[in-house]
Amino acid sequence: MADEVQILKSRTEAVSVTPMMRQYLEVRSQYEGYIMLYRLGDFYECFFEDALTASRELELTLTSRDCGDGKRAAMCGVPFHKSDVYVGRLVERGFKVAICEQTEDPKAAQGLVKREVTRVVTPGTITDTGLLKEGQNNYLASVAFGTTGAGLSFIDVSTGEVSVTYVDGDDLTSLLYNEIAVFRPSEAIFSAKTELSELIREKIGTVISDVPKTAFDYSAARERVKRVFGDEGDKLPNPECAIALGSLLYYISETQKTDVAFVREINVYTGGQFLELDTSTRRNLELTESMRNKEKRGSLLWVLDKTKTAMGARLLRSWVLKPLVNPITISHRQEAVGAFEKSLKLRETVGEVLSKTLDLERLSAKVVYGNSNARDLRAIYQSIAGLPELKAAIASESAGSIKEIYENIDTLEEIADLFGRAIEDSPPPTIREGGMIKDGFDPDVDYYRSIKNGGEDIMRKIEDREKEETGIRTLKVSYNKVFGYYIEVSKSFIDQVPDRYVRKQTLTNCERYITQELKEMENTIFSADERLISLEYEIFQSLVNVVVENAERIRRTASYIAELDVYRSLGEVASRFGYVCPDVDLSSVIEIKDGRHPVVERFVTDSYFVPNDTVLDTDDNKVMIITGPNMAGKSTYMRQVAIITIMAQIGSFVPARSAKIGIVDKVFTRVGASDDLASGQSTFMLEMTEVAAILRGATSRSLIIYDEVGRGTSTFDGMAIARAVVEYTHSKKIGAKTLFATHYHELTSMESEFCGIVNYNVAAKKRGDSVTFLRKIVRGGTDDSYGIEVAKLAGVPNEVVKRARAILEEIERGAVAPVRAEKKPEDRGFDLFTDLASQKDTEAADRIRALDINTLTPIEAMNVLYELKKSLEY
Repeated sequence: MADEVQILKSRTEAVSVTPMMRQYLEVRSQYEGYIMLYRLGDFYECFFEDALTASRELELTLTSRDCGDGKRAAMCGVPFHKSDVYVGRLVERGFKVAICEQTEDPKAAQGLVKREVTRVVTPGTITDTGLLKEGQNNYLASVAFGTTGAGLSFIDVSTGEVSVTYVDGDDLTSLLYNEIAVFRPSEAIFSAKTELSELIREKIGTVISDVPKTAFDYSAARERVKRVFGDEGDKLPNPECAIALGSLLYYISETQKTDVAFVREINVYTGGQFLELDTSTRRNLELTESMRNKEKRGSLLWVLDKTKTAMGARLLRSWVLKPLVNPITISHRQEAVGAFEKSLKLRETVGEVLSKTLDLERLSAKVVYGNSNARDLRAIYQSIAGLPELKAAIASESAGSIKEIYENIDTLEEIADLFGRAIEDSPPPTIREGGMIKDGFDPDVDYYRSIKNGGEDIMRKIEDREKEETGIRTLKVSYNKVFGYYIEVSKSFIDQVPDRYVRKQTLTNCERYITQELKEMENTIFSADERLISLEYEIFQSLVNVVVENAERIRRTASYIAELDVYRSLGEVASRFGYVCPDVDLSSVIEIKDGRHPVVERFVTDSYFVPNDTVLDTDDNKVMIITGPNMAGKSTYMRQVAIITIMAQIGSFVPARSAKIGIVDKVFTRVGASDDLASGQSTFMLEMTEVAAILRGATSRSLIIYDEVGRGTSTFDGMAIARAVVEYTHSKKIGAKTLFATHYHELTSMESEFCGIVNYNVAAKKRGDSVTFLRKIVRGGTDDSYGIEVAKLAGVPNEVVKRARAILEEIERGAVAPVRAEKKPEDRGFDLFTDLASQKDTEAADRIRALDINTLTPIEAMNVLYELKKSLEY
C-alpha cells in the first residue's frame, strides 16, 4: 500500500465520498449482514469489508477505487455473466448475498445510473439450478413456538413444495429436531431463539437467519397465507402452523423482491401419516447416506435410485425418508411398480423420454422468479417436447396410479410448439444482446437482422457503385469505431472526388469522406442492431409470461413426471435384482422368506450372500434374542429386517423369496455408538440415551432393533440392564416386535421364562483354532462368541491369542483369584498336575455342550469324536 494513499477497509471510515460511492453506501446500509454485489458496467463489485471477505472466500485479487477526499476503498469484482458461480460459492459457505442492479439504461440515464437491490440470495432461497444439488430439495424452514408445541413449515423455493405440521410432546426439542432433520433445511427462521436453533446449526449445518418479530404476527401471517393460497389456508390446523407458514412467505417476499408465485398446495401432515424414523434410525440403517463417508453410495437410496430426472430423484428420496402406513396407498404404488417390473419395453420407452427431461420444476420456478435466460426456456421446451410420446407409452397400462397419470398429465403441446419455433437451439447466456430468437419466428426480427447481417453487402454495393460513377478504381468504403463508415480516396485521385463528398479526415496518403447516403445507411444499420436487441428482449419477456401464466400446469405435469420416474426406477431395481412384491397389511406379523440385505448384497461379489428367514409377531415370536460370534452377520441380519420393512412401506418390492409385512408405525434402532466428546457424552451414555428414547416412544406396532445393549459398562451391570430392557420391551407396556442381539448368553434362559421370547443364533463352524461363519440364522441359543478366534482373524499376535485362551480356560474353570501369568516350565510345582484327569474330562464335556449338532456334517461329527477321544488319552 502506497504511503500517500489510504485504502479504507470499513464503510465507517468513509466520510467525504464521491456521488457513486454515496449511492453505494445508501443502498448498502439497508442490507446489514449481507455481502453486496454492486453492478458497475460489466462487473459486480464489492467494496470495503465486503471486498475483504469476497477476495478471501473467492480468491479474487484485491484492488481499490477512489471514494473521495484522497482516499480509496478496498475493492474486488467478478464479471456479471459469471456472477452466479461466485454467488453460489458464497452461499455454500453460509453467506447471504444482495444483488444491486442498474435499474435504468445507462445510455438513457441523466447523471448517475439508478441502482437498487433486485434480489437477495440466501442458502434457503436459491432458485438457480446451477447452484442447487441435483436430486435433493433445498428447504427453507420456520419454527413458530406456541404454549405447548410448535408449528413447523418447510418450503423449497426452487420447486414450490410446501409442507406444514404441528409438533408437541414432552421432549419438544428432540421431537422438533427429529422432524427438521428429515428435511435438512439449509436455512431456518425462528419465532424465538432456543437450544434447537443451535442444535440444527451444529448438527445439520442450517444457517439461522434473523427476521423482524412482526413476521411472526398471527394476523399478518394468516393474511399472507390467504393471499397466496386462498382457501388452501383453511387446511392449517392451528395458529402456530399459520404463523410458521406466513413467516416463510414474508421472508421469501423480502429476499426475492416479489410475491411468492411458484408454490404448490399446502401439504399438511401429521405424525401418524408416515412411518416414524428418528435421526438415529435413519443414520444406523443408512437410508440416504452411508455412515462411513456420508455419501449416497452404500445407502438404501443408492440401491433404489435409478431415476432419470432430478424431479424423480427428489421424490424417491422423500419416499425413503417418509414411508407410508396406509396399506391401500402402498398397494397402489406396488401395482405401478409391478407394471414396470414386468415390462422391459415400458421401462425402456419411458426411460428414453425421461432421460431427455431436465429439471422442469426448478427451471419453471427460476423463470417465475425472474432469474432466467433463453437457455432456461430452451431447457423447458426440451423437457416438455417428449410429453406426447410419454403419454402414449403408458396409454395401455391398467395400474391405477399409472392410469391416473395418463388421464391427468398435461402434454403442454402449444407451449412446446411456441418455444420450439421461437428459441434458438443454442441461445446465448445473456438476454440483452440478442441472438435468442430463431429466424422466421417474427417478421420484424427477420427484417432488422437482415439489415444488421447484410451491412457488409450493402456497403460493398455502395463501394462498387461509387467506383463506377467516379472512375476512382482504388476507392474503398471502410469502417472504424471512431468515424463509423467512410469513403477512402488516395491522394492521386483527389481531383476526381465529386462535390457531394464531404471531407472527414486527412491522412498522409489519402483523404476520408462521407456522403449523405452513407450516413443514412450507417444510421439504419446501427439502429437496426439496437432495435433487433430490443425486439428480441420483448419477445423473450412474452415467452417468460407464458411460463408464468401456465406455472400451475407446468408444475402439475412435473409432479406426474417425477412420480412416473420413481415407479420406473423401483420397477427396474426389482427386475434387475430379483425383488418380490410383499404382502402388506394391518396384521402384526412380519414373515420374510430368504430375505437379503439390499445394500450389502450389492457389495458381495466374490461369494454368495446367504439369505435368512424371519418370523416376528406380537404373540409367540415377539422378541428374537440373537447370539453368535462377532462379525458373523447379526447386525446385517437385523438391519435387513428393518430395511425390508421400510422398503415394503415405501411401496417398493423387496429382496426376498416372499414377504408378508404387517404395518409398523415406528422403527427404532440401537446400534453401536462412539463417544461424543464435544458434548461430554461417553459411548455408554449415548447408548443409554438411545435406549431411553426407544422405551419412551415405542408402541406395540413398532419394530425395534437392539444391538449389544449394555456392552459399554461392567459385565454384571450391562447384563442386568440388557435383561431389564428385554423384559420391559416384551411386557404389555410396549410389546413391540424386537430383534435383540447380545453376547450375554445368560439371556437365552429367558426363552423358558417368557412366552414370546425365542432364541436364535448365527451358525459357525469351528475347526481347531479356526472358525467359519455360515451367516445363517438358526433356532436356538449359543454360549460361544468365538471372540478369541475373531481376534486371531483380525491379526492379533499369536502370543496374545494363546495367552487369551489360557486365561479363558482359567475363568471357565471358575477361578476366583486373579489369573497369573504362566510360569516357566522349570519353575512349575508338582501341583500343576493335580486333578489333570478331571480337568480333561471337564474340557471334553464343555466341547460337547458347545457343539451344534444341527450344523455338523457326518464327517465333521466323526472328526470331533476322534479329537475328543484323543484328548482324553492320558
